[in-house]
Formats: sequence, structure tokens, C-alpha cells
Amino acid sequence: MSATEISTMTTIPAAYHDLFEKPTIAHVTTMNPDGTPHTTPVWIGYDAADERLLVNTERHRRKARNAERDPTIAASMTDPDDDYRFLSVTGEVAEITTDGAREHIDDLAHRYTGDDYAVPIESERVLLRIRAGEVITG
Repeated sequence: MSATEISTMTTIPAAYHDLFEKPTIAHVTTMNPDGTPHTTPVWIGYDAADERLLVNTERHRRKARNAERDPTIAASMTDPDDDYRFLSVTGEVAEITTDGAREHIDDLAHRYTGDDYAVPIESERVLLRIRAGEVITG
């Protein structure tokens, strides 16, 4: 195994945008009210025009509730085709919105499962729009 060169920046390099075109699982960490981290695997999207990571969830989920209270967030993902290629983002939730959230979850479901989103929605879909503060690639 060769050593991985790690570079740090504040934007996601175009060379890593392909991670948002295949079924890449991200692990997203938000902060619980007691200051402990809460990490969960998620489907991940990216708005390249606005340079925002997109996490689609329901308003009642812990990650959404945590982000409402404390916008601190981190996401880490490994290329499903290359275990040594990764992207890690630390930043903040710049916006929580319902705009386009329902359509976005169907787009994600098509990428990850090949079909529309089939899980019953219990509250309402929201998008966590994440602004990167630090981006690490390798």
C-alpha cells in the first residue's frame, strides 16, 4: 500500500465530484445537546453551483434536530470503488429547507437503489445544506 497524500482546502475539488454521482455512503456527525457526537450513515448529494453538501432527512430525526440547535457538522466518505480515496468535510449547516427536499430524496433513491424513495415519510423531508469550512481529500 502506498502512502496517501492528504490535502486540505475549503472547497470540494472537481476531481471528487464523482463521489456524488455514485452510491457513496457518507457518515455525518452532528452534536447532541449534551455535547457528544451523533454519527449516522447517509446518502449524500452535492450542489456544485452553490458548493453545498446535501443531506436529506426528516425533520424529526436526531441529525435534523441537532443541526437546528447547533449547525456544527462533519461528513466523511470513502469512494466505493477505491477504499483509499476519501473526502472529509467539516463545516456548518448553512440552511435547513424543505424546498426541493422531496424531489431530492427521489433523485438519491434512484442513484442508490434504482427506484423512487419507498420509505413512508413520517414528518417532512428537509435538506441540510452544508457549507464546508475544511475539506480533506486523500
